[in-house]
Amino acid sequence: MERPSQTYGDEESKDGAPVCEGSVDDLVGGPIFLALYPYFLKYGGVFKLAFGPKVFMVLSDPVIVRRVLKEKPFAFSKGVLAEILEPIMGQGLIPAPYAVWKNRRRQLVPGFHKAWLDHMVGLFGDCSAQLVKNLGASHLTLTDASIAAGNGVARIDMEERFCSVSLDIIGLAVFNYDFGSTTRESPIIKAVYTCLQEAAHRSTFYFPYWNIPFMCDIVPRQREFKANMKLINDTLNGLITQAQQFEGTEDLEELQNRDYSKVKDPSLLRFLVDIRGADVTDLQLRDDLMTMLIAGHETTAAVLTWCLFCLVRDKPLMKKVVEEIDSVMGPVAEEARAPNYEEIQKLELVRLCLAEALRLYPEPPILIRRCLEDVPLPKGAGDADVTLIKGMDVFISVWNLHRHPDCWEEPLKFDPFRFKKPYSNPGVKDWAGYNPDLISGMYPNEVTSDFAFVPFGAGARKCIGDQARSCLHWSPYDRFAMLEATSCLAMTLQRYDFELDKDAAEVGMEMGATIHTAGGLPMRVTRRK
Repeated sequence: MERPSQTYGDEESKDGAPVCEGSVDDLVGGPIFLALYPYFLKYGGVFKLAFGPKVFMVLSDPVIVRRVLKEKPFAFSKGVLAEILEPIMGQGLIPAPYAVWKNRRRQLVPGFHKAWLDHMVGLFGDCSAQLVKNLGASHLTLTDASIAAGNGVARIDMEERFCSVSLDIIGLAVFNYDFGSTTRESPIIKAVYTCLQEAAHRSTFYFPYWNIPFMCDIVPRQREFKANMKLINDTLNGLITQAQQFEGTEDLEELQNRDYSKVKDPSLLRFLVDIRGADVTDLQLRDDLMTMLIAGHETTAAVLTWCLFCLVRDKPLMKKVVEEIDSVMGPVAEEARAPNYEEIQKLELVRLCLAEALRLYPEPPILIRRCLEDVPLPKGAGDADVTLIKGMDVFISVWNLHRHPDCWEEPLKFDPFRFKKPYSNPGVKDWAGYNPDLISGMYPNEVTSDFAFVPFGAGARKCIGDQARSCLHWSPYDRFAMLEATSCLAMTLQRYDFELDKDAAEVGMEMGATIHTAGGLPMRVTRRK
C-alpha cells in the first residue's frame, strides 16, 4: 500500500494535525504509552508523532475514537500490529485481516455459551482455591527469625501468583490442560512473556532487522524468541492432536445444552474440534488457541495485579470491599469457598474496582490501526480539522483516553464509585458523556461512556463474542474474564490482608500484550483474623 507523504518540522502538515517531533530515546527507553501522555496533554486529542523514520497519528479523544472504532471500522486494518504479532499469533483473532477474523469469530463465539460459562464458574473457584491454599502454605516457608518474632507474615510476588492462577484457568478451560502454575514454575509463562516483550521491542525499533534470515541465529534475543516459539508451538500442537483423538458430536445445539459437569473434556478446544468445518486447519486452530492463551490469561492477571495495587493504597476503600465480600459470602472459613454465580452478581463493588483498574491500567494501553482510505475526523475536544490519510499508521491511546481530564473527574484517582454517577462536559463537542443508567451487564463499557472507556476494545473488532449478547446482556468473553477476576479477587481478599512490600513509586511498568509491573508486586501477606 502506498504510504502518505509525511511532513513535519518547519513544513506545514498536509493532514491538518498538530505535529510533535518526539525524541527516539523517550519512545524506546520505556513503555511507549507513558511517553505519549505528556504529548497528549500538550497537543490534545489528536496529534502526529514523528520520530526518526516513523510517523504515527495518535488519537486520545472519545469522539474521534468512536469515529475510528464504531463509525468507520472497515476503513482501517490492524496494520503494524498485524505485522508485529503475525510471527506469534499467525492468523489469530487479534492480527487477522477482517475476512479471516469474521469467519473465525463465527466459529468461536458459540463456544462461550451459557452452559459452558456456568460450568466455568466452578473451575474459577477450584483454581482460585489452589491459589489461596498456596498463599497460606507460604507462611510455612518463613525464616526461623521471622517465626520466632511472631510476625506471621509471608512476602509474596502477587503479580506472579495472579499470572499463575490465570494461566491455570485458561489451560483447563481452553485446552483441558493443567499447567500447574500455582504449585510450580511454568516454562510456558516465561516463554509467552518473553515473546510478548519481543513484540513490544519490534513495535518501536528503528528497522526490522529480525526479517534478515541469519539474524535469528546470531542475535541473542532472536535466538531466545525462536526457542520460546518452538516450545509454545510444540505444546499447542500436542494439545490439538490429543483433542482430535476423541470422537465427538458436530451438533451445535447438543453441544450448547450438554451437562458439562459430566463431560470428561469440557474445554473450548474440544468444542472447536467438534464443530470446526473442513476448511479449518490445525494451523488455524493453533493460531486461535495462541491468541486465547495470551489474551485470556494476560488480561485477567494484569487487572487483578493493578486492582490489588490500588486497593492496598486506599485502606478505607479496601475495608468497604472486604465488608461487601463478607456480607455476600459469609465470614471467612477454614476452607476457602468460591462465590457462586448469584454471589458474583451481588459483588458490585468488587466488580467496579476491577473496572476502575481497567480504566487506570487498560489492557492493552494502545490499539493500533492503519488507514485504508482518507477519513476526516470530528473535532471532539479540539478545534483542528484533521484527516487521516490513506496508509497512515494510527495509535489509539487507551491510556490517554481513560485518563482524559475533559472526560473524567480526578482522572488519576482510583475511584470505583465514579461509575455510579453521571458525568458530562459540553466542552467535548458531540460527546454524550458517561451515563450509569446504560450499564447492562457486569461493568461499564464504551456504551455507558460514549467511548471514553473501552475496557475490551470497541466496534466491529471488539473482544470475541461481544456482539453475541446473552440473556443477561453480558458478552460471552467479557463474562468469562470478569467472572474469573471477580471470583479470584473475592476469594483472595476474603482470606488475606495485604500490604505493599516496597514503595508504591518503585512499582514501575513494562509493556507486553498488557501492562506488567517492572519487577513484580511484592506484598506482605497475613491471614485475616
